[in-house]
Amino acid sequence: CEKAFVRKNKLVIHMRYHTGERPYECKEPGCGKSFTQSYNLTYHTRTHTGERPYICPEPGCGMSFAMSSHCSRHKKTHSGERPYQCKEPGC
Repeated sequence: CEKAFVRKNKLVIHMRYHTGERPYECKEPGCGKSFTQSYNLTYHTRTHTGERPYICPEPGCGMSFAMSSHCSRHKKTHSGERPYQCKEPGC
């Protein structure tokens, strides 16, 4: 592999893809999932707990999300932002 990293911890994480090491294991009985990075386990654990700490700030919306990126994506539904438009004539 030709990859190189500025930070040692990034190399450690990358090496897990080669070794198959997945040190972050879900403790939920019967789940059996494991992850190379701790934040992935944190997000996964929320599927078991139902925790959704990211709340849409739009008044009256009430939607909540387990991941901040999902909340950010959702917020665009309120702004009307539609950055990707079909270029087909007559569409």
